[in-house]
Amino acid sequence: MRNPIEWVEIATTDLERAKTFYEKVFGLEFQYIEMPGEKMYAFGAGDKNSPGSCGALVQTDGNKPNADGTIVYFGCEDLTVELARAEEAGGKVAVPKTDIGEFGFFARVIDTEGNTIGLYQQ
Repeated sequence: MRNPIEWVEIATTDLERAKTFYEKVFGLEFQYIEMPGEKMYAFGAGDKNSPGSCGALVQTDGNKPNADGTIVYFGCEDLTVELARAEEAGGKVAVPKTDIGEFGFFARVIDTEGNTIGLYQQ
């Protein structure tokens, strides 16, 4: 069965700052979208053949960044690289690179907006 997750939204308080962080850490390319009451930068949208889900950095009054909710994990070839980039871009390491045996490695970072995000390397 195919992964059912299609879209992920990451809340921001400063959309441009968040865009810069995610560009520097993951090399993501964004498309700006504005709708009534919210602004967003979408990534991976429209490419159904790529692995993973698409989503957006979103700034709206109804959704605030937080470190205690759902954690979105980003796949990495070598998460040590992304951890270093995250710190250089203003993020903070919350959980360092951790060995999870046959499943690979994970780490967690607090982004520039205060969200906890995960890094995963298999």
